[in-house]
Amino acid sequence: MIRLVTASRLERLEAAASVAREHARQTSSAANEAFGRHMRELYAVTDRAERAEATATEVGTILAHAMAELSVAQQELLLKDIQIRRLREEQAARSMEGRTLTVLLHYGEPHNIYACREDLYADTATHGVPAGAAWVPLGERAASACEWSCAAFIHDATSHGFRRASLPAPKPVGEAA
Repeated sequence: MIRLVTASRLERLEAAASVAREHARQTSSAANEAFGRHMRELYAVTDRAERAEATATEVGTILAHAMAELSVAQQELLLKDIQIRRLREEQAARSMEGRTLTVLLHYGEPHNIYACREDLYADTATHGVPAGAAWVPLGERAASACEWSCAAFIHDATSHGFRRASLPAPKPVGEAA
């Protein structure tokens, strides 16, 4: 088959080729722009992912440290709880009946409370009373007349409180005693 190509046919082919080249150039330009946008988005997403990974690693480290501190605090709390329970059991085991407390009075006003008289004697040196000072009973004197005096109190189960260990002798009222 033989085909004759005329000048007008060549012109139409050249025009079609020119249009196709222009379309290819525009398509290539659009593809390049789309590829550029795609690469910028890829870089931005990669950067966000790297930052998120770094943040996650940092948060993981902080969380691990916090968990370790929490574990230590829980162990300390458990030990304190055990100690509190033990002290409560000891306190409950000790009956208050018959126990004495000694009160240090300063001019008749309560100053300190001690578990025993020996503790009072040991502490009075800090208040200017010599350690070997002789403590004499108040007798008929008012407690407010002495700079330092002490009084013992015994637990009284009937009144659910304490009473003086040594009560003053009752004074006769009129001639009735």
